[in-house]
Amino acid sequence: MTEPTRASRRAVLGAALGGAVAAGLPAAGAASAASWQLRWSPSASGDGLRAFETVEDDRADSHTAARPHIRAQGDNWRFDMHTVDRDTSTDRQRQEVTGCRNGSSYLRWLQGETWRITYAMYIPSSLKATTTFTHIMQMKQPGTGTSPIVVQSLRRVGGVQTIELKLFASDTLVGRTDLAPLHDKWIGVDFQMKIGNGTSGSVRWILRNGSTTVVDASKSGVNTFLADRVRPKWGIYRSLGDSSGSLQNCHLLLTDLRAYQLV
Repeated sequence: MTEPTRASRRAVLGAALGGAVAAGLPAAGAASAASWQLRWSPSASGDGLRAFETVEDDRADSHTAARPHIRAQGDNWRFDMHTVDRDTSTDRQRQEVTGCRNGSSYLRWLQGETWRITYAMYIPSSLKATTTFTHIMQMKQPGTGTSPIVVQSLRRVGGVQTIELKLFASDTLVGRTDLAPLHDKWIGVDFQMKIGNGTSGSVRWILRNGSTTVVDASKSGVNTFLADRVRPKWGIYRSLGDSSGSLQNCHLLLTDLRAYQLV
């Protein structure tokens, strides 16, 4: 299926941000007691992979002939996954980027702060939900072996393909909706996170398909901090243990990534 134009991607993001403001969230840059301040606004065509803190492209050298698996493609960042790709843990696959880089520095999301990420994603029908994990966004503490804090995942539930957001440690579902109507379209994502230990954290997750809000879900009084700092990740990270026959060669596209801090 033909991927939509840049104008249609902009329309999706405009609708997502407009819906967030209508729901009572501070507008980015609005003059108020607390407002969203733009901290990161890379472009794929201008910044390429320099937009990110780290790039995890076939770190096990399992499929070097297909490199790069992660690249800028016009206005989009593209993540390719092949059925032969393997991570350093050979029961899974990983092609991901981490963090928000601004030149020679990167954003540090710290305890007590509130952050917001907006972007558009294109999930082709070849990137299917699975019976085991398929994460396309994570919030994590940096470092080897650390567990996710929040995961946005493609998961089969009762045989139905869904996209969901969960708090990982407590397996708390924030929101979920059917994936099939979102395939082969640009979907607006608005993710907000107050970083807090114990019960002082909160998250909100909004998905928009054109002008239609398909998810607007939130959880408060939750743990969104492990140690050090929080760092976002994007890409395809999936288990090979799927039992539905859904693992195919596939890709994911992202564009218009923005990070805001509530100040």
